[in-house]
Amino acid sequence: MAVKIRLRRMGAKKAPFYRIVVADSRYPRDGRFIEELGYYNPMTNPAEVKVDAEKAKDWISKGAQPTDTVRALLKKNGVI
Repeated sequence: MAVKIRLRRMGAKKAPFYRIVVADSRYPRDGRFIEELGYYNPMTNPAEVKVDAEKAKDWISKGAQPTDTVRALLKKNGVI
């Protein structure tokens, strides 16, 4: 099972809001997930990001691969 840390799109049309989740790579983008790690709101200025660093580090140590966007958000918050 390939586990990814990725964004799950929420919110209204043209007003996206994302949750950072751990999910099997075979699941759909907005479908089933294993655990929620935080959220990302690009609509605020500056963009609002909240991540549970302990959970994120734990999942990465277990082999979960963050997507490029999530990797950039985690680096910006000092998790990676």
